[in-house]
Order: sequence, then structure tokens, then C-alpha cells
Amino acid sequence: MTDRAVRNLANLKKTASTARVLNLLRVWQEHRHAEGWKAAPMFRHAALNRALILKHRLRRDEVDRFGTHRHVATKIILPMDGDDLRLGGRYLFVGQTGYDRTMQETFGVGPHHPDRQVLALMDELPGLDPFLLREQLRRNGLTPDPCYFNLSEADLARMAQFVAQEIQPLVDLSLGPDVDLDAVNPVARLTARIMCFTPGADMSSLCATLRLEPHECDEGVFCWKGFLYYKWALNSVIGDVGDVLEGVRRARPYGRAGAEQIVALERARERVDRRILQTCEAAADMLRVYDEAFFAMTRRGDPTRFRDFLRDAPLLFSELGERLGAVQHVISFWRFRAAAGKPRLTYEELFDLLADFETSLAGRETPDTASLAA
Repeated sequence: MTDRAVRNLANLKKTASTARVLNLLRVWQEHRHAEGWKAAPMFRHAALNRALILKHRLRRDEVDRFGTHRHVATKIILPMDGDDLRLGGRYLFVGQTGYDRTMQETFGVGPHHPDRQVLALMDELPGLDPFLLREQLRRNGLTPDPCYFNLSEADLARMAQFVAQEIQPLVDLSLGPDVDLDAVNPVARLTARIMCFTPGADMSSLCATLRLEPHECDEGVFCWKGFLYYKWALNSVIGDVGDVLEGVRRARPYGRAGAEQIVALERARERVDRRILQTCEAAADMLRVYDEAFFAMTRRGDPTRFRDFLRDAPLLFSELGERLGAVQHVISFWRFRAAAGKPRLTYEELFDLLADFETSLAGRETPDTASLAA
């Protein structure tokens, strides 16, 4: 365990992206008296269950902490004082050199402890958004309490306008297009209820509209929020992809290179360019299944298809989360490495970075979304 202080935790809490940061300290502060949190914690060790876990871009002086080459790691931060994050904290990386010994000495958590399994599953993921994370854990037989799977305050604020526009057709269907929105503001109310939804909240009227049974309501609203999140995330990254692709194409590495090295680098650029576009297109195809089901409900008056879609939605969460997480990783790391003031990349460094991007974007085969659209 390193004792190096992490000084930006307070800012991290305010601005953190849901896809990058899992704030277990916030969950503890808000839910530690709830029976669900006590009965089904994310981690069994109390300190881990109040940690901040994030996907971290490795700096040059951090890369050699690992036996294998990687650009992004899963970072566990233990705040010095949960009430004052300005004091910073101590951290370690999942899988760093000496990881087994540090986990045993600090937490008493051995290689076969359940908390190690959870951390390993998190480390496999490109991001930590709650929909991808929950599906990853569920596939491996782990079901922490739903309180762990909420969006960050920063993302909720950034998404508000987008979600309001998305659900406008449902409000029109329910109230009619001539209702005085200034007087009742149903869009804002429904937006807040969906995005700030917690299991057990009274969503009976909405679920009746969606024709969801009471026992299906919590899961249905969670899945709906997931697709709104992924649609917003895709729209957000699309605007950045062009700049990154242009930067990759125009990057002029430092130093001399042989003809074969130059040809290999150009081919790597082309592969990354193609994979980014293919990944975004695949994500858009999956989201079109959602759009078609929502259109059937709001324009054709047939909520059955949307209800069935929500029931099957978790099948797509892992694919969407992995694809969008990979693109977000490429955008984030390229901006970090190509920022003003950073040293120019050598041919070897640029080729290595592009290889990492290509591996991240490879993903899995696109699922049979047609079966969900049927």
C-alpha cells in the first residue's frame, strides 16, 4: 500500500464520470442505515466498501508497477477522512506488483477472498458504469444491493436536458400535446423520477403505462435509465471521435524510422480508424432497437414491444458498456497523451498506443439484436 496522497478527491466527487468512477464512500454515506446495504454489500471488508474505485490512465512512472504492459488500471483509493476529501487518501492498483501481499497485509484479504473476485471482475471492464458493472457481477453470480448502481451527480446534471427531450413523446402520449407545460412541467418531473429512481420508489403510474407488472417495475425503470444513459453517452462521444481520429492521422512521431516501421504504423492508424467507426456504428445499431420499441409505444400506441424490450435489455448492457467504454478510453487517453506540453511520441510509443487502442476496441461479436427487436 503506497502512502502517496491523492489530492483531488473533492474535485473527483464533484465532476466524476459514472463510467470512470465508482464512489462507494457516497453509497455508504447515503445508505449505510438501509437493510439492503447491510445485507448485500459490494465488498465484505468495511474499508473497501467505503473506497473510491476508478479507471486510471497510467502515467509513465506508473507503468512499471505491472508485470504486463497496460495503459489503464483499476485504482482503489482509501480516503484519509471520509468527511473531508481534500485531505486526500492512499491508493493501490489492482494487479500491481506485490498486490497479493498488500491486500493480505492491509485488509486481511487473501487470493481466494470474495472481495478479490469482485475487484478482478471490475478490472476486466473498460469502465465502471452501473449497468455494465451490474451485468458483469450478475453473470458471475454476484448481486450487490441496487443502491450501488446509481449514476454520479455530475452525469445526472449533464444528462438532464437530453433525457427531457427523449421522454417528451411519452409525456405527449400521456397528457396530449396541448397541455400547459409551464404550469405542470411534467417533463421535468418525469425526468427527475427516472434519473433519480431508487428501487422501491412509487412508479406505479409509469409502470402501468409501460404495462409492467409490479414485480417488474424496478427492473424495468432501471433498464430504461440504462438505455437513456448509453444513448446520451454515444451522442457525447460521437462529437469527440472526429477530433481524435484526425489527431491519430496527423500525429508525427519523433525520431527516425525504417520503411517497414512507417508502413506498419500507417496500417495501425487505418485499423484504429476503422475499429472506432465500427464500434460506434455497432453501438448505434443496438440503440436503434431501443428507439424502435419506444417509437412503437409513443407513436403507435403499442407499449407491449417496449415492455418486452425492457425485459430483455440486460442482454445488451454488457455489449453497449464495453463498446462505449472502449471508445471513451481511446478519446480520454489520446487527449491525455496528446495534450499541449506533453513530449512528442516516438514511433515505438505511438505504435504501442495504437495497438492498445485496437485491442480495447476489438470487443466481442455483435449480439443478435434482431431477436430483441422482434
